[in-house]
Amino acid sequence: MKQIQIDKLHFELFIDYEQIQKQIRLMGIDISLQYADKNPVFIGVLNGCFMFMADLMKEVTIPCQLSFVKLASYEGVASQGTIQQLLGVGMDLKGRHVVIVEDVIDTGNSLKHTIATLQDLEVASISVCALLMKPDCLVHQFDEDLLVGFEIDKEFVVGYGLDYNGQGRNLPDIYKNFSL
Repeated sequence: MKQIQIDKLHFELFIDYEQIQKQIRLMGIDISLQYADKNPVFIGVLNGCFMFMADLMKEVTIPCQLSFVKLASYEGVASQGTIQQLLGVGMDLKGRHVVIVEDVIDTGNSLKHTIATLQDLEVASISVCALLMKPDCLVHQFDEDLLVGFEIDKEFVVGYGLDYNGQGRNLPDIYKNFSL
């Protein structure tokens, strides 16, 4: 599909599934090399990361563990600026190497919250693996290693785990919003 509509918003194809998969393969190789002897824990930030994390983990070839956290900061198409942790990690992370898996880094508020929480748990290291990042939207700087699949402008995107009011997560491609 070249264009889709969710509620009253119109979207056009932005990044197709094949491009996404090629980038994820490269990211998996990079992570496998970087963490070859560290048995990292991958922490996926739900709900948006579920497709990305599933495909990424298929490309990571080293021993590792995974868990999830669920945060909420969006309402409609806008970040609300406040973070609510809805579901915790559920495992002891003290002394572990952690890779945070994000669908998209927008303002960085959610990521900052997640990093601060992990630092309080005395992890050995923290890095971030994100499918998308919007550099022009960032309000925070990060010292952690960032592995980013695609840098995009301020477009509002759906598909491949990303949603608009809960819809569109199931689409294999990524679409960006446009006006008619």
